[in-house]
Amino acid sequence: MASDSNPFNARSSFSTSQGEMGFYDLAALSRQGIGHVDRLPYSLRVILEAMLRNVDGFIVTADDVTGLANWSAKKPEISEIPFMPGRVVLQDFTGVPAVVDLAAMRSAMVRLGGDPAMVNPQVRCDLVIDHSVQVDDFGAATSLTINAEKEFERNQERYEFLKWGQSAFDNFSVVPPATGIVHQVNLEYLADGVLKQTDEVTGQTICYPDSLVGTDSHTTMINGLGVVGWGVGGIEAEAVMLGQPIYMLTPEVIGFRLTGALPEGATATDLVLTVTQMLREKGVVGKFVEFFGAGIASMSVPDRATIANMAPEYGATMGFFPIDERTLEYMRLTARDEATIELVEKYCKANMLFWTPDASEPEFTDVLELDMGTVQPSLAGPKRPQDRILLKDMKSKWQADLKDVFGKSAPDSASVTRAGETFDLTDGDVTIAAITSCTNTSNPDVMIAAGLVAKRASELGLRAKPWVKTSLAPGSKVVTEYFDKADLTKFLEAVGFYTVGYGCTTCIGNSGPLPDEIVAGINEGDLVATSVLSGNRNFEGRISPHIKANYLASPPLVVAYALAGTVNIDLATEPLGKSSDGKDVYLKDIWPSHDEVSKVRANAIGPDQFRKEYGEVYTGNPTWNAVPVSGGANYNWSDESTYIQEPPFFIDMTEELPGAHAIKGARVLCSLGDSVTTDHISPAGAIAQDGPAGKFLIEKGVPVSMFNSFGSRRGNDRVMTRGTFANIRIRNLIAPGTEGGWTTDFTDGQVKSVYEASLNYKKAGIPLVVIGGVDYGMGSSRDWAAKGSNLLGVKAVIAKSFERIHRSNLVFMGVLPLEFKSGEDREALGLDGTETFDIDLPSSITPGMDVDVVAKHENGTETKFTTVCRIDTPVEVDYYCNGGILHTVLRRMLNDCKQGAGV
Repeated sequence: MASDSNPFNARSSFSTSQGEMGFYDLAALSRQGIGHVDRLPYSLRVILEAMLRNVDGFIVTADDVTGLANWSAKKPEISEIPFMPGRVVLQDFTGVPAVVDLAAMRSAMVRLGGDPAMVNPQVRCDLVIDHSVQVDDFGAATSLTINAEKEFERNQERYEFLKWGQSAFDNFSVVPPATGIVHQVNLEYLADGVLKQTDEVTGQTICYPDSLVGTDSHTTMINGLGVVGWGVGGIEAEAVMLGQPIYMLTPEVIGFRLTGALPEGATATDLVLTVTQMLREKGVVGKFVEFFGAGIASMSVPDRATIANMAPEYGATMGFFPIDERTLEYMRLTARDEATIELVEKYCKANMLFWTPDASEPEFTDVLELDMGTVQPSLAGPKRPQDRILLKDMKSKWQADLKDVFGKSAPDSASVTRAGETFDLTDGDVTIAAITSCTNTSNPDVMIAAGLVAKRASELGLRAKPWVKTSLAPGSKVVTEYFDKADLTKFLEAVGFYTVGYGCTTCIGNSGPLPDEIVAGINEGDLVATSVLSGNRNFEGRISPHIKANYLASPPLVVAYALAGTVNIDLATEPLGKSSDGKDVYLKDIWPSHDEVSKVRANAIGPDQFRKEYGEVYTGNPTWNAVPVSGGANYNWSDESTYIQEPPFFIDMTEELPGAHAIKGARVLCSLGDSVTTDHISPAGAIAQDGPAGKFLIEKGVPVSMFNSFGSRRGNDRVMTRGTFANIRIRNLIAPGTEGGWTTDFTDGQVKSVYEASLNYKKAGIPLVVIGGVDYGMGSSRDWAAKGSNLLGVKAVIAKSFERIHRSNLVFMGVLPLEFKSGEDREALGLDGTETFDIDLPSSITPGMDVDVVAKHENGTETKFTTVCRIDTPVEVDYYCNGGILHTVLRRMLNDCKQGAGV
């Protein structure tokens, strides 16, 4: 870093065993009578420090710093904040397209006459390959090996591309497959707590808080370690990689006071499902949530991380816990070196960032409170993580949902024979039971509890029902280490839970195929099959195309439901099975106490396990080491590749700014209801062979067995565009009576796939719009939900409201987000989707301005209404007028090249 103007004279230093360290002292503002830093929430102090350190009068001004230092808790001033995160974390589903875009920008720079080496990550970027493993095989000791072999077989080309990226770009590293889930690897290994950089002028080492953005919404898990970070779209992350700040509106900060302790029978998963429900009811979209109170003083970092991980589910930007003694304890447990731990402690204490139980409470916009002693065992479902169900109410709620949600007056069943055993498969039967997801696999207490439930069940002669696809996907190899040391692995396997891989599996949709006999039974009886998983997402169509009801639960409850085989049971009062001697076995008979779990944890987990598993993290996988590296600074694109293609975003790009223009004669591509998620919009999960993407791959000679998933093919726009708006559960109101990626093509009046219709509109030169309801784009930060919309020809989305990440991603891809005025929507305005739309967007845009729209009906009448332009900041105006954020960055780099060359 280069020295800045330091207008607040905030440069200071502190002593460590490594020598004198420099830092930017927040107290310098207080000494000058600026603001009230000591009353700011800790999360805002981290943002303020980044602004103070990066003042340059251009990206960050002195007024920016003064404004945040004077943050008004009860009524924050709505102003634009530039935030420069310290690093970027990527997973491979979103990381591959990010690297593809960087490679495409280098190709574009060559075409435009600039220096391709300018396109290079400017901050530290870590990519963890964790989303590519699928549960193809399960229930056997060989499952891990078989799934790993299939992973490399399917993804060889992607892995070669990532190895090229690692060699071609600076500040870019790749954590190989079979290491663990990105968020758990980040928590256990990548995060330093405090970052360091050398001042290019003085040579002094400058310390500053670890902070990041990640290309996965559950990046927030790192908030449990006291690190500010959240998920962004891949496009936004790419901009940060290229040295651009994150621009955001000054957030409200909701304080969440935790008191008491969890009662017997309740787990951290039950706590987070309770917190998620409370915060969703409160409404915290776009806000920070910061946890405080006596309850966090003894709360472990894994428990904190479980809560922080679910921030996207309760809608917040972050769920933050400040750094304290528990943080330092966890860093020692996970084998961080003492010099790093000393630096974190001394720096945070020197700069008002270290929390202690006697510290004064910060001022918050609002405060919620929960006595953890009131938390009860829970699940959430069947479609949303905020829909909590008490375990004792699960049976009655299922029976009501079978009728009210799934339209069945009575359960149906079908006879199934599998592996020589015949049984009846019934509505409500659990066909997937998965211990999966970063939310819970990072938490030793709930994982050990699952192992102890399995141990007691096995000793009593119980095992998973034959129709249940069981899987155990540890978030890192450390989990296997402590399972083995505690002698729990053999019991998990005995009841059916064999390790299937180290990565993000069922929760992301990589559950793999159900057995053919089970699928046939589901289809024959038109059954509402269920899944129970220790994940954070249970949206429609996400877990498996054959499962309609999905429930989130703690790992020990996942084991219990696998043993019971159905959700149509009251586990509080009914037996989940019979022992080998014919006696009823109840959940209470196999459930461990907190003390039992604590004793196992104390004896089974230590720093040596983390030191061993992360000691050779980059070189310890021989299969990865054998992946060849080829190519130079510029990637050699291949037309034959079905994984990696140069995207068309920059192909026809010019130096001139395209600007903003009115949209005339637009047709509706999709008219959608409330709570449409990015899972509905973006291609995700399995690729159907009879869909546009499947047909394309077949034409390219790819056998169905090698289709892989949409997530693994995010580096190929030809596949991804064909899968946009193609989720099997999406319902397009202009294609009534259909479910899936169908629309009415108004060029010929025929119902066809969304992709096929888009081709006709493109040929006719007709722009497209999408009509949405409340919370349009909720869910994961899927960049292809915006990229695919752009490539289909969508110029604008008009919705009642937008989820934070997807709205910004639309702007970053040059798609205009418009919001209906309060009290107006599709129904109130009488819009049925057959209209032609004129959007009167002026060439000079201002954030939040009114934009007039005229909808021309088929009978010749017109409906005129006014929308709110959800381009929220002046910087976003710049992005939109450039055609997108990457176009903006590329033009700036090109300009710098030519200025440097004297052109």
